[in-house]
Order: sequence, then structure tokens, then C-alpha cells
Amino acid sequence: MLGNRKNIIQFAFILVGLVYILKLFSLQILDTSYKFASQDNVKRRIIDYPYRGLISDRNGKLLVYNTPVFDLMVVPRELRVGDTAMFCSRFGITHEEFEMKVMEAKKFSRDKPSAFLKQLSMKDFARVQDFLVDYKGFYPQKRTVRSYSHKSLANALGYIGEISKRQLENQQEPYYQQGDYIGINGLEASYETYLRGKRGARYVMVNVRGVEKGPFNEGEHDTLSIPGTNLISSIDIALQEYGEKLMAYKVGSVVAIEPATGEILSFISAPSYDPNILTGREFGKNFLQLQKDSLVPLFNRPLMAMYPPGSIFKIAQALIGMDQGVINPHTRFPCNRSLVNCHPHPSPLDVRGSVQHSCNPYYYMVFKNLIERGKDPNKFKDAEIGYDMWYDKIKKFGFGERLGIDLPNEKSGIIPSNRYYDRVYGDLRWKFSTIYSLSIGQGEIGTIPIQMANLAAIIANRGHYYTPHLIKSIGDNGPLSQYKVRHDVGIDQQFYQPIVDGMEDVVNAGTAARARIKHIQICGKTGTAQNPHGEDHSVFIAFAPKDNPKIAIAVFVENAGFGGTWAAPIASLMIEKYLTDTITRPHLEKYILDKRFYGKEEESKPPLRTAVKELSEQDQKAGSPAYPGNTAIVSNRKEDLL
Repeated sequence: MLGNRKNIIQFAFILVGLVYILKLFSLQILDTSYKFASQDNVKRRIIDYPYRGLISDRNGKLLVYNTPVFDLMVVPRELRVGDTAMFCSRFGITHEEFEMKVMEAKKFSRDKPSAFLKQLSMKDFARVQDFLVDYKGFYPQKRTVRSYSHKSLANALGYIGEISKRQLENQQEPYYQQGDYIGINGLEASYETYLRGKRGARYVMVNVRGVEKGPFNEGEHDTLSIPGTNLISSIDIALQEYGEKLMAYKVGSVVAIEPATGEILSFISAPSYDPNILTGREFGKNFLQLQKDSLVPLFNRPLMAMYPPGSIFKIAQALIGMDQGVINPHTRFPCNRSLVNCHPHPSPLDVRGSVQHSCNPYYYMVFKNLIERGKDPNKFKDAEIGYDMWYDKIKKFGFGERLGIDLPNEKSGIIPSNRYYDRVYGDLRWKFSTIYSLSIGQGEIGTIPIQMANLAAIIANRGHYYTPHLIKSIGDNGPLSQYKVRHDVGIDQQFYQPIVDGMEDVVNAGTAARARIKHIQICGKTGTAQNPHGEDHSVFIAFAPKDNPKIAIAVFVENAGFGGTWAAPIASLMIEKYLTDTITRPHLEKYILDKRFYGKEEESKPPLRTAVKELSEQDQKAGSPAYPGNTAIVSNRKEDLL
């Protein structure tokens, strides 16, 4: 009996021993998780952030590049700081900031690293680098920030910033992590997937004090980062800088396009800012100052500022009128000022002359013939039919819709549909006399400057355009496919000749005499956009040379008065600069540079004398003192205007 009990106890001990041996064998030999867990105590994963792609201008001049910076990372569970006062003194922060940053890091994760101090410059990092061995839990993470070779093009280039919580949650692919930087606006945002590259990672051995001792497993698990793709922009930076110089102390925009390709040569939003101030550790403070600026330099006027186009709209009206057969190139109308106000000029005029002298009554009659088509005995229904036919034609010029430029936040402008007028006046309760101010680009029409420049490109091309874009090539692959598509506006090419000839006359002997350049045939059209809140806006579109045009341009100067006075000279100077790389009219350049529409006004200077006596009276307000088309309430809701 005792022998059996002894054998059972011995067997039990042997069985328990075998179980322990098998378990130890499994843990130490078969199961590697504990081995790696042990190794994790002495290795650290460091993200290898790629260099963002560079951006250059069309001539290879560097616009955007990368500057190395360092983030000071912290792992709260490993954090050991003996003398907090000494730490704060060495790293240039207050005790309150230290406590706040530690709390933020713990809130994020006690075990994962997060940024304690961000974007230390090379100089600042060199000053504190040797102190890091005294503080366990801290280590440096190399990053890059954007730097800019020029103080221009800020509104087009955009900027990068730390990814937001909403962006993290809404990303379509799990690429970004908290603390990553992403393109926020401009080209940086539009081409983010090309510019960002691909992250890598390296694993290093560290001792108990957090000091790197070398690569883990000889770099077997490391992955290399892949730099972002370089972009070649269509911008001519010399033209861009010159245009910004001319627009100093003025509010408005300039857009210049190469008609044959749709490539944007110059993209000016005035006033603007130095893009270098939205980089580095001062980003937040500088951004807040820009937001508070009453001149709103962050507002991208070429894409977002909406204005009535004024007399430049007459060009499209004439083309549609000829295409629809309601007029022909030789159709003449008298300058009947009882219909709509105008300025002195010869009368009657044909299409070419109407463009040259910008005759308001002429386009009153053109639009009247387009709307009153005799398709229905009911004059209200007939107006609706005619308006729909006109609406379809004018939309093909790119008005009332986004063109699709490769920048975010582009507005569509406004071409109100007949449904809009039905809501304002009632179904079949409006007709031509209600909306006639549209004939000369006033009333409820709203355009953005990029659309104005695109109109100039359409005329330069005699009937087609390519979607305006700022990136000429992504790496060596050219632009995105949508920017290679030709868009025809559906107007017979024969009708462009009187328009082009009239635009040439505008510069040679019309409302834009100040734009004339010896040896360069410029074709242009002035406009004055009405502004109920102050001085009217000065507008000018043009292209040059007349045959085989190389540049199309739109200039918009807010509160500057007539188009021929300020916008036309600015466009002319930029055309000369681009085509010849010289300025032969220093007196005109000085006239523009000396003019300030805000800021401290210099001593008043007399205006330049011109060959046109009535130049200051051109493009007068249409309709005085008011005209019915302007009495409609223009809704701010986009759906009400479609």
C-alpha cells in the first residue's frame, strides 16, 4: 500500500517536471514572441521621413525646396528628468510648458513616441544635442520643412502643416499618422500624393539611457524612404515677380496663360505674403497675423473673388450673336443712349467698331435679339426659350462653372439660370427688359479672374481652350491627362476675325491706348466692373501677338476705376516683359509703381496724357441711375443660381 502511494507521488513529480520542461522548451525555443519582446526593450523604431518633391518654374529655377529640422520626441514611460529647471533652461521653455507638453504626450500614449518640441532648426538642435544623453526618454527625429527661393507665388504654392484629426479619420488609405505633415493649400495640397513620397523606417539599438548604439540586426528590418516626385510648374518666375511688383499697394489679381497649352505663366493675388513665413516654428503665429489682416492676403483672388465682368463680356455676346444668326459682322446699331448709357464715339457701328468703342447700346440690341427670338407668341415664354439658348452657349465659354484648375477652392462664378429668375420674379413673369443689364456684363453675372483670362485665351485660339493649369510636368511624365484635352466652345471660327480686329483697334485707337507697344500687336478689351460699395473695378483682358499668340492675360484691379487707366497698362507691361524681357516705357512703369490704392499715399501725380481725349470716360456705368436688371436679389445659395 505504501509502495503504491510512493510510486504515485514519484510519478506525479516526474509528470509535473516534464510539464515544466516542455513549457520552458516551448517558451524559449518554439515561441519567439518573448524573445522579440525582450529585444524591444533595447531597440527603437525611427521613421525615415522622405524628402518632399521639389517644385521649379518652367525655366528650371527652383521655387520650393526642403530644409532639415528636428523634432524632439518623447516616450512618457521611459521619461527620466532629474532637474526640471535645468532642462527648461537648456531647451528654452518654461516649467508650465514642460508640464503641459508631458501631459499631452501621456494623453497621446505612454508607450508610443510623440513630438515634445517641433521643428528645431539645425542651429537650435546643435545647441541642445549633447544634453539629450542626460534625459532618458527623449530622442531626435529628423524631418524637413519647406523653404522658398522667392518671396512670390504664395497663394498658388500653398503650404504644409500638421495633419488634423478630421483628415486622419477621413483618409482613404491608412498612410498618415498623428504628427505627420500634409499639403494644406495650393499646389502642396493638389499634388500631395506625388510630392509626399513614401516613408521608411530604421531600427536602432539603444542602451538604458536611450543612447543609440547602432543598427538592430545590421539593418535587416530597415526600409528606405522614397523621395517625392519633383514638379515642373508652368510659372515664369521672372514674370511673376514683375507682376507682383506692379501690383504692390493694389488689390486684385493677374492671370497670364499660354493659349496654346493652357499653362499658367503668372498667377498673382494681391496683396499676398512671403511664403517663407508659413514654415517652421513660427507658422501658427504668422498664420494668425495673416488671418487678421484686413486686406486678407490668404484670400486667393484669381480663384475665389467674384465680380461682374463688365465690358469684356461683350466679346462673348458678339460671338454668340453672330453664331446664332441674330447679327452678322456687318450689322450696325446706332448708339441710342435712351436704351442704356454710353460715352461719345462714332455711330452707328458694326461688330468690329462696337468692340473698339465698347458701345453699350450695341450690346443691348445684340442681347435683345438673342432673348426675343419669336419662338412663342407669349413674350414671357419667348424670353425663357431665348434665355435657355443663350445660357447653353455662354456656359461653353467656361462661365458659371469651375474650369478645373489644379488648385483647391476654385469658385464657379454665376450665370443664373431661368429657374433663378422664376424664383425671384415668378414663372413667366420676367422678360428681356428685366435682365438687360446682363448684355454688358452687369446684373446677376459673377465671374472670377481665371475665367476672364480663359476668355482671352479662347479668343487668342479662335475658339478653343485647354483647362488652365500650373503644373507643366509631374517628373518627366508631363501634366495630368485632363490638361491635354481641347475644349471647343462651339462658335464658328469665321466669327472671330471681327472680334480680334476690334480688340486690336481697342489698343491702337480705342479705350486701351495706354497698352499700345511699338512692334507688338496687342489685342485687348477694357472693362469697368460696377461696385456698389465704392469706386468701380478696373478690368482688362488681352493677348499678344495678334497672330500665333504666346500670352493671354487678365488684370483686375479693385476700386481703380476705368479699365484703360490701370488694368490695361499693367497687362501691357507684363506682355512686353514676357515677350521681350525688356521694358521700353519706363515712364509707364513708374506711373504704375507710384500708384497706391492703399497704404500711405505718395504725392499726387498728374495722369499720363493719351491720344484718346475721352479715355477717362470710357466704359462708363451702364444705365443711370439704376437699371431693372440690378434690382434683383442675387442669392448666396449656389443652388438658387443653377
